[in-house]
Amino acid sequence: MGITIGSAPDSWGVWFADDPLQTPASRFLDEVAEAGYEWIELGPYGYLPTDAAELSDELAKRDLKVSAGTIFAALHRPDHYDEAWAQVELVADLTRAVGGTHLVVIPGQWRSDKTGEALEPRELDEAGWQRLASGMDRLGADVKERYGLQMAFHSHADTHVDTQDQIERFLEMTDPEVVKLCLDTGHVSFSGGDNLEIIRRYPDRIAYAHLKQVDPQVVAKVKAEDLGFGDAVKLGAMVEPPQGVPDMPPVLAALEDLGRDIFAIVEQDLYPVAFDVPLPIARRTCSYLRSCRLPRA
Repeated sequence: MGITIGSAPDSWGVWFADDPLQTPASRFLDEVAEAGYEWIELGPYGYLPTDAAELSDELAKRDLKVSAGTIFAALHRPDHYDEAWAQVELVADLTRAVGGTHLVVIPGQWRSDKTGEALEPRELDEAGWQRLASGMDRLGADVKERYGLQMAFHSHADTHVDTQDQIERFLEMTDPEVVKLCLDTGHVSFSGGDNLEIIRRYPDRIAYAHLKQVDPQVVAKVKAEDLGFGDAVKLGAMVEPPQGVPDMPPVLAALEDLGRDIFAIVEQDLYPVAFDVPLPIARRTCSYLRSCRLPRA
C-alpha cells in the first residue's frame, strides 16, 4: 500500500479536447513515458483516442496505464443531472475499459477560464448547496453501481467549492461512502486552504490526489485583482515543485500515513504553453518526487 504517482495531460498544457495551442496527444504520450511516469489520466474526453482498443494499443506501446477519467458536473444547477450523466457514460466507460479505477468530478465554474467573465453568482444559496450535495451523492452512487469506479470530487478555483470552508461544508453535506475527495494540493493552496488540515480532519474521504504547487506572490496578485483562474495560470500561478507551496514532503507523508493505495497525479496547469516546455519540467518533477522517497513512481 502507498502512493503511486503519475502525470496528466494538464501538465502538458491540455485543457480542451482539441486546441491548436495544445501539445498533440501522441507527443504527450511519448513524453510522459520519457519523463519516467507509468500512470496517466485521460484528460479532457476526446484528447486521447476514445476507442478503447486504439487507446489500449497506444498505452501499451509506451508501458502506460490509466488511473482516472475526468468530467465537469454543475449539479448545483436545476435539472443538470442528465447532462452530467451523458459525460459519465462516455468517460467512465472508456476509463473502465482501459483499467482505470476513479472518476474525478469537477464542479461547474461560475467564471469562465478563457474570458474571466462571471457566468453566474460567485456564492451558492442554500438551495444550490442542497442540489449540489444531493446531486453528487446520486452521481457517486450511480457511477459506482454502473461502472465500478470511485468518484473523487475535485475542489477547484472559480467554482462554488473552492475555499477550505466550502470544501468542509461540501464534505459534511455528502455521503462519505460514495463521495470521496480528490485532494488537489495546488487548488487548496491557491484558495488559502491547509492541505494537511484537510487530510487530518477527513482522512477517510481522501481517495485520490493531484500534486501541484502555487507561487504565493502570483496568487497574492491574482486575489488582489480578482483575476480568473485562466489568467492566474498565464501569470505563472502554478509552479513545479519544490518552487512553491504547499511543501510536498509533509503532504506526501500524510497521504502515505493513510495506509491505503492512493494515486497522486502531477497536474501543473500550463495552458497555454510552448510544446518544448513541459518535458523538462516533467523530468525534474518526477525526479523530485522520487527524491521524497515515495515507494513507487
